[in-house]
Amino acid sequence: MASVSKPSVPLTLPVLPLDDEVVLPGMVVPLDLSDNEVRAAVEAAQAAVRGAGGKPRVLLVPRVDGTYAGTGVLGIVEQVGRLSDGDPGALIRGIGRVRIGAGTTGPGAALWVEGTVVEETVPEPLPGAVTELVTEYKALATSWLKKRGAWQVVDRVQQIDGVGALADNSGYSPFLTVEQKVALLETADPVARLRLATAQLREHLAEQEVAETIAKDVQEGVDKQQREFLLRRQLEAVRKELRELNGEKDGEESDDYRARVEAADLPEQVREAALKEVDKLERSSDQSPEGSWIRTWLDTVLELPWNERTEDRYDIQGAKAVLDAEHAGLEDVKERITEYLAVRKRRSERGLGVVGGRRGGAVLALVGPPGVGKTSLGESVAHAMGRKFVRVALGGVRDEAEIRGHRRTYVGALPGRIVRAIKEAGSMNPVVLLDEIDKVGSDFRGDPAAALLEVLDPAQNHTFRDHYLEVELDLSDVVFLATANVLEAIPEALLDRMELVRLDGYTEDEKVVIARDHLLPRQLERAGLEPGEVALEEASLRRLASEYTREAGVRTLERAIARLLRKVAAQHELGDRELPFTVTPEDLRALIGRPHHVPESAQDPAERRTAVPGVATGLAVTGAGGDVLFVEASLADPETGAAGLTLTGQLGDVMKESAQIALSFLRSHGAELELPVTGLKDRGVHIHFPAGAVPKDGPSAGITMTTALASLLSGRLVRTDVAMTGEVSLTGRVLPIGGLKQKLLAAHRAGITTVVIPKRNEADLDDVPAEVLEKLEVHPVTDVRQVLEIALAPAEVPVAVVA
Repeated sequence: MASVSKPSVPLTLPVLPLDDEVVLPGMVVPLDLSDNEVRAAVEAAQAAVRGAGGKPRVLLVPRVDGTYAGTGVLGIVEQVGRLSDGDPGALIRGIGRVRIGAGTTGPGAALWVEGTVVEETVPEPLPGAVTELVTEYKALATSWLKKRGAWQVVDRVQQIDGVGALADNSGYSPFLTVEQKVALLETADPVARLRLATAQLREHLAEQEVAETIAKDVQEGVDKQQREFLLRRQLEAVRKELRELNGEKDGEESDDYRARVEAADLPEQVREAALKEVDKLERSSDQSPEGSWIRTWLDTVLELPWNERTEDRYDIQGAKAVLDAEHAGLEDVKERITEYLAVRKRRSERGLGVVGGRRGGAVLALVGPPGVGKTSLGESVAHAMGRKFVRVALGGVRDEAEIRGHRRTYVGALPGRIVRAIKEAGSMNPVVLLDEIDKVGSDFRGDPAAALLEVLDPAQNHTFRDHYLEVELDLSDVVFLATANVLEAIPEALLDRMELVRLDGYTEDEKVVIARDHLLPRQLERAGLEPGEVALEEASLRRLASEYTREAGVRTLERAIARLLRKVAAQHELGDRELPFTVTPEDLRALIGRPHHVPESAQDPAERRTAVPGVATGLAVTGAGGDVLFVEASLADPETGAAGLTLTGQLGDVMKESAQIALSFLRSHGAELELPVTGLKDRGVHIHFPAGAVPKDGPSAGITMTTALASLLSGRLVRTDVAMTGEVSLTGRVLPIGGLKQKLLAAHRAGITTVVIPKRNEADLDDVPAEVLEKLEVHPVTDVRQVLEIALAPAEVPVAVVA
């Protein structure tokens, strides 16, 4: 390729300013002559060549914001005439670059300047890098032109061979800004100019590609929505036809879950989750197993009472009257429910129903022996508050999923028992009774007690998540009542979340009232008897409670009454008994046999267990409530028995240690207590707790074992009417114990009149019913010496240890 050179002689030309427009060499552009400056420049150029021949020449200079560029283009006025719109115009062709110099004078009103033609030199042959640049530019230009459909221009671009001409051809590009075109104009080096034009074209194509991608995505989204809309309408039409074929009326389609979800009163997050599942259901086929899982989940969600709540009954006096009418005793629980209702009423009046997203629920743990009315109390609480009642039996539950629910991926997955209880109640604020919470076990399927931690935590249960539902369920307005027989069987972390209320059993007077007002009417109905046909005197009920039963609750008493009424009904049907009939205490033995629990104090003195030295009466607490516990001690023959301590009766480690402490205390303080203990080191001591099949443990039998050993060594009998409880130390101190109320109730049932307790348990006497304390002589003690002084009867004849 030959070098292109242009004359470097100075030129004097009229200036044709171009506002916001740039003309590059090689371009042919029409200009409107209606502009004064454009017309003046053209007319000046025409005047300069008039008579000399040749075509008029002007200097095309870009003017940006009133400032002229330093380089212009030599333009030839090819033709002057009319534009397509009829206005006067001129067709000008750009020839080459001119570097503008100083201004000068000339004919006409135009601005004349001196300029120097810029020479362009291109090496020959072209280097490889330049050739690649030319190829790249042509490829980019071809790509852009093809997208615009300018096929004829593609051929023209491909035919351009000059490097500078190829770069200047980009002046036709509409996407270039005035600044970008000025930069091309002022770049004298053809290769640098082509490199700049290539970069500008490449950047524009990249932007165009991004814009096309965005437009394509938007179009695809619109097309998808339109297609989904069309398919849903077709699906509805197909379902309608199927319903008509099956004989169903239009509108009875139970599977229209979308309409059901949109019509249901659901929390916003639950509605969003349900609609997502509806979308999945509509996309799945009828044969897909996932469809049945989604339907079951949607049915469960739609059946839950998300915003249903019963109004609490704020008649505090009426609620207390309901509790008193349905349950005798249990004052602690009644007071707690009354307090709860009073606080709920005041919070409602002050607009504090919801604080921090939490409502005013309650979590109570009712702990006590069987038969005291824990389970039936839950229903009475719901009745008194005007709430729905649901009972959840937890006895024997070993699967964590029973509480939290199964994951929906499992076959036969179901929500947990808590969600099912809310669903069954039909309101979000029922009274839920968690029955036998101490019987919950754990195995390889998890620990249900651990899953209950969130349910029974008032600080967390407003956002409870069931594994099946996977949406938040608000349990903060639920009143949870958990029942248990053994407090120690409840995990410490779970017990800490509940308010503990103890039900330690009934007194004899309370049992008589319960039997008269509740048990007898119920059993009369079950036996098919009218209320006036069979009556029981109060003395008969009292004897049934004291001699035919010995329990903390009233279940055995109710069974005794049922057996008595069945006997009377059978005798009447056989013709052996006339009705109405009143059962007196004397009739009991003939009807249901002899009493089973005769108090020790009522037996013949020679037949009492404490009729021989070495036997003492203690008090204990079992899963069935309080009970009396006898301790027997004996000394082995020095010639046949081995020295040491023998313990029998299925005793735990703590009770064994208490026996060792009792024996050590007597050995070290025997002389002080005037006991002949010198022979103890050569003779075996045997301590036995009757009812050997029942495991026993705990420290509260310490003073009982000490008293039994002291009775054995001194030969003095332990008073029959005395029972005791307390832990003993090596120094003879009597330490506090637990379950005092249950133990005193058991002593009262067993006919005990004198009870020895630790001095530090004296405050617990406030929990014992007044009628029980009136019949008991309670001795708080601090030292074993006081116990022996009270419990041991005076020795009629001094008895020494048998040698």
